[in-house]
Amino acid sequence: MTDPTRILLADDHALVRRGVRLILDGEPDLAVVAEVDNGAEAVARLRTRDVDLAILDIAMPRMTGLQAARELARRQPDLRILLLTMYDNEQYFFEALRVGASGYVLKSVADRDLVEACHAAMRGESFIYPGAVTALVRDYLERARQGGRLPARLITNREEEVLKLVAEGHTSKEIADLLVISAKTVERHRANMLQKLGLRDRLELTRYAIRAGLIEP
Repeated sequence: MTDPTRILLADDHALVRRGVRLILDGEPDLAVVAEVDNGAEAVARLRTRDVDLAILDIAMPRMTGLQAARELARRQPDLRILLLTMYDNEQYFFEALRVGASGYVLKSVADRDLVEACHAAMRGESFIYPGAVTALVRDYLERARQGGRLPARLITNREEEVLKLVAEGHTSKEIADLLVISAKTVERHRANMLQKLGLRDRLELTRYAIRAGLIEP
């Protein structure tokens, strides 16, 4: 028998982790070897554990699943990644593809889709839930009509980190301490984002962060 797929599970809700683990533990070829409650810890844990597949909640404190997925894919290109979310959101879906995830699973149907998604990811295939197929087709047709590509990201990875923490209510000093940069640098990133995004203040930045999937409403 081949060794089971080693899974890192990241979700900030203990009950969700327990439920997901029950689903996965029922499969002989899947094994959860590590659990964490935020994206930053998921990235740190990868350095200390051999993992084949990371299952990440999209909305987590400190670092979202999307941010963690991007960093994990950069550090370990052969790692398979699945994202979990409560929300059927097209923007989340396309960003998941952009950061290199193999799939996107809705928590509401995880008992139906998650195992299939894990198997697909480990075969090197993408898992696309039915609602995402509609989004893909619509996006393809729209791009075909316009002759263009998906729009480039407007802000840098570092600005995105600052934006998430701003939206979570952290002060500039707290953000500086968390990211190990100066408060002046935080303020510069904030000013750059306001200019790039055409926004006016912290409230509008927070609304943008919600639309971008960095925090939950």
